[in-house]
Amino acid sequence: MNAPTDDNTPSKPSNFLRGIIDRDLEQGTYASRRWGGSPGDAAHHEQGQPDPAKIRTRFPPEPNGYLHVGHAKSICLNFGLARDYGGVCHMRFDDTNPEKEEQEYVDAILDAVKWLGFGWDSNFNGQAESHLYYASNYFDHMYRAAEYLIEAGLAYVDEQTPEEMRANRGDFSTPGKDSPFRSRTPQENLARFREMRDGKHPDGSMVLRAKIDMAAPNINMRDPAIYRIRRATHHNTGDKWCIYPMYTFAHPIEDALEQITHSICTLEFEDQRPFYDWLVDRLAEGGLLKQPTPRQYEFARLNLTYVITSKRKLKALVDEKHVEGWDDPRMPTIVGLRRRGYTPEAIQLFCERIGVSKADSWIDYSTLDIALRDDLEHKAHRGMAVLDPVKLVLTNWDEVMGNGHLEPCSLPALPHPPEGTESPVRQFTIGKEVWIEREDFEEVPPKGYKRLFPGNKVRLKGGYVIECTGCVKDADGQVTEVLATVVPDTKSGTPGADSVKVKAAITWVGVADGVAAEVRLYDRLFTDAQPDAGGKDFLASLNPESKKVVTAYVEPSLAQAHADQKFQFERHGYFVADRKDHAPGKPVFNKITGMKDGNWAK
Repeated sequence: MNAPTDDNTPSKPSNFLRGIIDRDLEQGTYASRRWGGSPGDAAHHEQGQPDPAKIRTRFPPEPNGYLHVGHAKSICLNFGLARDYGGVCHMRFDDTNPEKEEQEYVDAILDAVKWLGFGWDSNFNGQAESHLYYASNYFDHMYRAAEYLIEAGLAYVDEQTPEEMRANRGDFSTPGKDSPFRSRTPQENLARFREMRDGKHPDGSMVLRAKIDMAAPNINMRDPAIYRIRRATHHNTGDKWCIYPMYTFAHPIEDALEQITHSICTLEFEDQRPFYDWLVDRLAEGGLLKQPTPRQYEFARLNLTYVITSKRKLKALVDEKHVEGWDDPRMPTIVGLRRRGYTPEAIQLFCERIGVSKADSWIDYSTLDIALRDDLEHKAHRGMAVLDPVKLVLTNWDEVMGNGHLEPCSLPALPHPPEGTESPVRQFTIGKEVWIEREDFEEVPPKGYKRLFPGNKVRLKGGYVIECTGCVKDADGQVTEVLATVVPDTKSGTPGADSVKVKAAITWVGVADGVAAEVRLYDRLFTDAQPDAGGKDFLASLNPESKKVVTAYVEPSLAQAHADQKFQFERHGYFVADRKDHAPGKPVFNKITGMKDGNWAK
């Protein structure tokens, strides 16, 4: 059984997760589930009707930082699978660690998911339902689950110090040692756990542990901690609790209460799967969860060259002022990618192209830029900008065209407009003086050079053919002006345009109507393709050339851009009007990517 498609929707590429879902749908694994009510309600599982959605996935970030490009892969995967199979994806915050979580991060995460093009609302029989959830909404149920495990002899309160617990845990070659508190009776453990809940013991003095097997080959099954004492104000529950569940305990319960069918996470959680299964199975045996319980599936996380995705290291870049904030366009955060100028469509296309697998691998950063170019090629308006300007003076302009004359010129904004439409037209003027790129003139040209040098003719794109006659230099030998003459009756779009053959056309901006703009030339933040692999100091490979700011000249159409509008600066690449600093009369553009990858691709 394939994912549902219609005549206008191409089939999605196959992967092992789609294979699992297809199998579950064919076998009716979750067909008996009934939906309705609140997931936090213990009666939830007895309510509602059979759900036509068939599958439920979830995206469960911890609100302790800003999302990055690796999260984008998970977002596109979980929300995308739910969309393709006619299901729903839950937006859920795993907010079990109040010391590091803030409302700022909650708001930023919701904004990022929406910007990427996904939502968490569904509609069944005309009833709209939001699937926005918080782990903290289930704290009461998690507490009851913990007490059940204690009463069943499956959990105990351990008063060893963290150092003692670590030493007694053993390692891969040595089994762990039982805690001296492991043999307490359920009654003793329950009383002690309630004392923890009531704030009668200091932070860190004791934890509640699952009672499994201290000799288990998988160290994660050696009586993992499931509750700890932590006096911290929670962004959602305030000061109601002074004990908080561990993530590995909370997550399976959240999935089960929300009746998630496929709990999809990255490979680093593979070793946690046995505890996930142990916990939901034990709680189902005790009647706290209903069968069929969810199962966890792991996929390889995104490893992108020239990027780090460690939240801790990204936070260090911000805190130590190596970048200008979480939304610095060099950052791999979603807010950074957005400000840089990447589009939601490009990121979705990138995630679809890299696919899903069980094996770790590195994806070259150029793959993301290729997706961006493919998305913007037919959408981004063209425009001319001169980033390293030198003045070109047409010495015979007044004589041939008239003193002070400005000749109107035009070019299409979209060379390949959508079928059945016409391209908008860019209007600008040419006069005696124009700005050109400094690299477009060579007094002594190298072999194969086809642009401006004394005696050579080129076309000013959209304008006239000109012939270079020389240059003016300052006392240091720096070229301050390039000199040329205009060839009359050769304007683009006129009958005489082809009367003079040239081997090159160069971009330019008129001095009369060109607008000065701040252009931020961004490059990759690191010079090392794997900046933190193998324990390397990632700060040692920071790229000192990752940001350059130049004063450029842009044609009038670009000066009218609105914030976040994307363009192709002809010959230079793709740029975006900065969504924070760009304003009428003060244009600011960020470079997204070049026309091709150049040296990085090598």
